[in-house]
Amino acid sequence: MAISAVKLDERIADVRVTAERLELTLRDGRLVAAPLEWFPRLAAASAAKREQWEISGAGFGVHWPEIDEDIGVAGLLRAGATKHQP
Repeated sequence: MAISAVKLDERIADVRVTAERLELTLRDGRLVAAPLEWFPRLAAASAAKREQWEISGAGFGVHWPEIDEDIGVAGLLRAGATKHQP
C-alpha cells in the first residue's frame, strides 16, 4: 500500500473578505478563515478598500495599503482557523 505525503504550502494564493470574516486560500488548498472582528481596522474599512490587498512577506502575509493593515498566515494557523477546501 502506497502512502502519499501531503505537501504543505502555507503561502497565500487568494484573499477574500466578507462582511463576517477574512478568508485566505493557501497554495496547498487549505482555507484559513477568521472572524472579521479580530481585525478592527479591516472591519471598519469600506468593502472597496478591503478589496485593495497585496500579498506580502514572500507569500506568507497580506497587506492592505489603504487601511495600513498587515496579517500573516502563521498567526491565523496558530489560532486554529484552518479547514480544507472541498
